Amino acid sequence: MNDLGQISLLCAFAFTLYALFASAAGGVFGKRRLAESGARAMLCALLFVTLAVACLEVLLLTSDFSNSYVWSISNHALPAFYKASALWAGQDGSLLLWTWLLTIFTGLVLWQNRGRNRPLMPYVIAVLSGTTLFFLTLNLFSANAFDAYHVLGADGRPIHAFTPPDGNGLNPQLQNPYMVIHPPILYLGYVMFVVPFAFAVAALITGRLGTEWTRASRRWTLFSWMFLGFGIILGGHWAYEELGWGGYWAWDPVENASLMPWLTATAYLHSVMIQERKNMLRVWNMVLVITTYLLCIFGTFLTRSGVVSSVHSFATSNLGPLFTIFLLTTAAFAFGLLLWRLPLLKSRARMESMISRESSFLFNNLLFLVACFAVFWGTMFPVISEAITGDKIQVGPPWFNKVMVPVGLLIFLLMGVAPLFAWRRTNRETSCATSSLPVVLSAVLGALLFALGMRQFYAVVAFVLCFFVAWTIGAEFVKGARARMRSAREPAWTALYNLVYLNHRRYGGYLVHFAMVLLFMGFTGMAFRVDEKGALDLGESMRVKGYELRLVDVRTGQYPPLPAKANYNYEYLLLELTKDGKPSGRLMPERRQYLVGQKPVSTEVEIRSTLKEDLYVVFAGVEGERFVVQVYVNPLVMWVWAGAIMLLVGAAVSIVPNPEAARERRRRRAAARVPAALPDGSLAESPCPASTSFSVLASAGSLLPMRRRPSCLPPSNNCMRTSSTASSIPVPPRTPPCSIPIPPANTPTGFVARSGRCSLTA
Repeated sequence: MNDLGQISLLCAFAFTLYALFASAAGGVFGKRRLAESGARAMLCALLFVTLAVACLEVLLLTSDFSNSYVWSISNHALPAFYKASALWAGQDGSLLLWTWLLTIFTGLVLWQNRGRNRPLMPYVIAVLSGTTLFFLTLNLFSANAFDAYHVLGADGRPIHAFTPPDGNGLNPQLQNPYMVIHPPILYLGYVMFVVPFAFAVAALITGRLGTEWTRASRRWTLFSWMFLGFGIILGGHWAYEELGWGGYWAWDPVENASLMPWLTATAYLHSVMIQERKNMLRVWNMVLVITTYLLCIFGTFLTRSGVVSSVHSFATSNLGPLFTIFLLTTAAFAFGLLLWRLPLLKSRARMESMISRESSFLFNNLLFLVACFAVFWGTMFPVISEAITGDKIQVGPPWFNKVMVPVGLLIFLLMGVAPLFAWRRTNRETSCATSSLPVVLSAVLGALLFALGMRQFYAVVAFVLCFFVAWTIGAEFVKGARARMRSAREPAWTALYNLVYLNHRRYGGYLVHFAMVLLFMGFTGMAFRVDEKGALDLGESMRVKGYELRLVDVRTGQYPPLPAKANYNYEYLLLELTKDGKPSGRLMPERRQYLVGQKPVSTEVEIRSTLKEDLYVVFAGVEGERFVVQVYVNPLVMWVWAGAIMLLVGAAVSIVPNPEAARERRRRRAAARVPAALPDGSLAESPCPASTSFSVLASAGSLLPMRRRPSCLPPSNNCMRTSSTASSIPVPPRTPPCSIPIPPANTPTGFVARSGRCSLTA
């Protein structure tokens, strides 16, 4: 299997290298068949990388310790569930997963754009294949998951191959169900953003700088943003359950590395709406797409380079210089193209008023960029300080909270104000009338919280803003549903459903904003966290904020119970819980000692969750004959997990295609496939081969074979072939004017012009 995996990666490398040069040359020189061959080469690379992944999974599931990666990450006692997920538990396997996702997304892009975006596709494939080639280089020469296990000599060099009787085992902190799904979901977000970046680069190369590339990559951007956000929260859930420190976010460098591209992607998703509506911010959007992609690569660089210490990072490796070269090369290439096309990107459209939805989106973007820079500065400050002063100065959570909380509250304020503004210009009287009620109610809520004893300023402001944003979002749904009830005479729930169904982008975005309300409520609750530590003997108890925990028993054992298959020894405390004097069940916090490898003792926390708060209990150790218990009471944590689910729902609603637009596209495609009737009763030939007059336009054509070709020209030209007996064929309704210049009246046979449109004659 090791040899088959190696050969598969080598074949994938060869096909990807060919795809890079073939697609780039096909686009530059107008060689359609060459570009098609590059696309097919990437499909072959997908097959070979898939074979390599399958080989590694077989090695993991069969515990073949002749493979060095399998030995380092697995052992016989490891459950099959974790053996399968060990593919992404180590550096070599996770890089192979990254490459596999890249090739899968490349195949999906080819399938999605068959017959569409023809001028862009050769360069899109070139960017995707170039990125894949870099990761395949890592897979083959720096982090090969198919290296055999060797006995090392005194000089550290391998002497001969050897198959150990058992493996080193998986890190105990990774033996958690959330770590089975968290890394792949986060990788989906990281890797998927290469597609918007590829379309942006293709648009810069071809000079097609309108909304064609943004529309082609919109869903890819949304999927990437959704997976990044959900992956970040899943990682927080893993830390909350596994690390035992009572929280879910510690401003760890690797946590920050995933947050930065999410912030810039969020800014892009807002600003691209202005480009689509007003043809503004085109340069800004290009900068955001390029920056987000570079931050995605930077995130995996931080995880694997060892330049910063993190509980989430892999061991120090030699990958740092390679990622640095790739980052700098990609940044120079992309921003060089941006500078080259700057004159074409500049828009004449200007913002008409500072009190408008456009201006709120612009300020929103600036705040997201400020937040991203603050996170970047705090994350890299140890490296920067060491380079300047020689001392590595760490920046902790207090600094991040001091900077990020005010910025986050300003973003949240804009989130509540933006729905009250109109596009272009907002009528001040109307805006004041609309916002007066939520503003007054929010002020009353703030005064009430203060009167009830809440003295944390930022917490009061956060709760007030959460109420204000929730009110404005709810008002948008109510206003839209009432309008449908009046116009379509629909019942309330039907009107609300149809409102979201037919305006999915807008109201999906509002659902995401409501998810942010839930998340901010949960974040704010942590300001009121209470923690206590106690050392208990049997029969003793401790009290924490209305809870009483009494130690009843201490039990030990081995899992699985068969000694030959045992994975770890365990010891847990049996605690009786009472809340306000009423029995509330039992808690069993646990400590585990894994038997394979030199692993530390792992804590398994016990959590009792309600909408109001979490009771979080940790078995923290033993002092003499007493057992140390750490107890946290964390308010509103469940609201964070509810916000994560709502974020998924809102993003999914935004991604779903508009049904009316989808039906219109199907109708137009069907109309284009039906042969037109000629005056003599015959039917025009359709589809038809491309004329040599359009060889240049067709050279960047479909990169995958199409089952049906609606016309002999690219869709943007909207021309149809006619018989020599007819002057022209009527163009289907709502077809934009043909982009080909209309020839003069004395043009030779072959062109016929009428009413500003064109058609190709036989």
